[in-house]
Amino acid sequence: MASAELIAIGTELLLGEIQDTNTRYLTRQLRQLGIDIFRTTMIGDNPLRIAEVMQECLTRSDIVITTGGLGPTVDDPTREAAALAMGVPAEFNPDLWQQVEARFQRMGRLPTENNRRQAFLPHGAMAIENPVGTAPAFYGTVGQALLICLPGVPREMEFLLENAVLPLLEERFNLNETIRALVLHCA
Repeated sequence: MASAELIAIGTELLLGEIQDTNTRYLTRQLRQLGIDIFRTTMIGDNPLRIAEVMQECLTRSDIVITTGGLGPTVDDPTREAAALAMGVPAEFNPDLWQQVEARFQRMGRLPTENNRRQAFLPHGAMAIENPVGTAPAFYGTVGQALLICLPGVPREMEFLLENAVLPLLEERFNLNETIRALVLHCA
């Protein structure tokens, strides 16, 4: 049985500014595939701390999924943190930049220089195109473990999980189990 850890990234989560609904959604989806959730973590927007948590998780679990921190601003450090955790440089990906530009064009807007940050990936990582938002996701391997970084916007995260990540996990880990939960309410 494959094991997973989830990392919710964002200082706004730690400050109680917004509620983390992504972790609940992810745990329910992953258990349907028989993936054992080992631990969930919530961490602020500090690339060194995020990288440390990612590295720790990658030593224990087969799958590490992060949500948040993939936007275009300086407080979106997940790409940088993932590169640190993977021990590789972040590299500009021209094809990914074209996807970001095309997405903005479909919305009738021009991307800013900040949006260019979203076209960087850790060396060796694979992009996951985001047709419902502007923040591309990505995944990469560290040893035998898989690190998957998804956007924090719930609608985007859910779409990418269902349409790209779950099929990837099913194929890579030959998943064929389900974890069932039964809740009894007694009075």
